[in-house]
Amino acid sequence: MEELSPAHSSARRAAMLAAAYISHRHGSPGHGLVLRNVRRARREDIDGIGHKYNLEFVLEDIFDKDSTVNCTAEVLYHLGNKNSAPDVQFTIKGELKNTDEADNVFYNRIKSLKKELEAENIPDSHGNVSPEMEPIRALAWAASGYVIWQNSTENTKFHLAQIKHVKQVKRTDEFLEFDYVILLHENVSQEIIPWQMTVLWHPQHHVEVTQNSRQPEHALV
Repeated sequence: MEELSPAHSSARRAAMLAAAYISHRHGSPGHGLVLRNVRRARREDIDGIGHKYNLEFVLEDIFDKDSTVNCTAEVLYHLGNKNSAPDVQFTIKGELKNTDEADNVFYNRIKSLKKELEAENIPDSHGNVSPEMEPIRALAWAASGYVIWQNSTENTKFHLAQIKHVKQVKRTDEFLEFDYVILLHENVSQEIIPWQMTVLWHPQHHVEVTQNSRQPEHALV
């Protein structure tokens, strides 16, 4: 097993992917998780299978940079199989911040709306996000973690750049549903990729992406 510098580009890409995966599993409208730094990284070449990264890193809350948690993860990239998402196993050391209250406030606010929510350009061209849109952004952050995980390879590094458009979908059950068009920034190629995703959420359930698809470039306009 090869020891890598925490600043090594391959180590950072693998840690960013692990952070996106964890954000999908544990994110909610009340908080989002983003990579703060990598503390240790090792890479193992597994013959005929691929490269496995063993990582130690720190995540921080997108709303509260003082709220951090230590994590370890194993990320296995499959050689030559672009249709297979990387395998990610992780452990969170310590407790994530409890966001039940914030999640329930958001849920009840959306449920009480007379008309389905609709918004665009979050953040705006100046990088600003209004307080009422922060939970919508955090929900997209968690959902985009799934899209990033499913579409990553060892040579990609995605992050959510902007919500281009979001519209609430009316439902007859207790779940909230939103249809998002997001912009993903791929740092290696510097490509901005429009992506559609349909997101389901309820305070007692994880964020679920029920469908997603890459959109044509003209969706940027």
